[in-house]
Amino acid sequence: MKKLFAILLALLVLGSFAYAGGRKDSGASVDVGISMPTQSTERWVIEGNEMVKRLNALGYSTILQFAEDHVDQQISQIENMLSRGIKVLICAPIDGGALDSVLRQVKNSGALVIAYDRLLEDTQHVDYYCTYDSIYIGGLMGGHIVDKLGLKTGARGPFNVELFAGSLDDNNTPLYFDGAMDQLRPYINSGALVVKSGQTNLNQCAILGWAAEVAQARMDNILAANYADGSRVDAVLSPYDGLSIGIISSLKAVGYGSANRPFPVITGQDAELPSIKAILAGEQTHTVALDLLSLAQVAVTMADQHIKGQRVVTTMQPIHNGVKNVPAEGGRAVSADASNIVRLMVEFGLYTEAEMRN
Repeated sequence: MKKLFAILLALLVLGSFAYAGGRKDSGASVDVGISMPTQSTERWVIEGNEMVKRLNALGYSTILQFAEDHVDQQISQIENMLSRGIKVLICAPIDGGALDSVLRQVKNSGALVIAYDRLLEDTQHVDYYCTYDSIYIGGLMGGHIVDKLGLKTGARGPFNVELFAGSLDDNNTPLYFDGAMDQLRPYINSGALVVKSGQTNLNQCAILGWAAEVAQARMDNILAANYADGSRVDAVLSPYDGLSIGIISSLKAVGYGSANRPFPVITGQDAELPSIKAILAGEQTHTVALDLLSLAQVAVTMADQHIKGQRVVTTMQPIHNGVKNVPAEGGRAVSADASNIVRLMVEFGLYTEAEMRN
């Protein structure tokens, strides 16, 4: 009985990762395969489902799969898509440099390969890249800290800032960090900003897997080692809302969020619903709102143009992936705080005002 239950459970889990046209994978051939890294980050679910909806509306069949941050699983899922005769693969990789072999198989089949948000690195087997300007996004984060602390208008501080970065297997991570540090470094060098932990190197600040619990544990350690004397954290650079929520939990545990000890300036990215609510509650200060549906549409348009035999149109400068220059097209990113976050999300078509305020 236990063995039968285990088999049924395994089949259920495997089936939960495969969708065609928004339905359970039927085994029929499909036009477009969409490979997303995980369902645990809200944006990938939104964008994946949006691409399915828009491609289906154009008459294309689709398969959408989430690899739950396991590279081997993503490779296996792409191989499954290949066996279904896909004409286009849209892939947001878990590890951008780990897919060359399976991508070679996809290209040998004649299918188009589109890297989505995260670049497919160190491979010839990618045709296009849908992305945002990651240096610019990092600059929005760093610039927000500079503005909120009044550094451009003469505030001398010194203000204590701690730095967080994303996962090192994501090609965007150093770009976000560099963009932010372009804004912060002059003030660190002048002494107006002080990193009390001394951790200013990307490798020291990186959070494996973009995991909130890892960010929370790192913030716990920073606070215990550097702020036990009662000194205050004035700002935290966080490149992603999920990390920001973990950082906020750590700060709450030592008394931040009270009238006597307000939260520091805390940045983020992706405008996920928990962080939107945290911004409206005065906990998180900032996020970079990505027009996710606009980027989903970029991928849909590329797939549609290719399948119809049309020229795929790109307007950004090509981005080098370590082997080749990949033609790129981008979506919109906007700095958001309590003053504009509700309006932006409604404008982007991601949430209603009621969802954000309740």
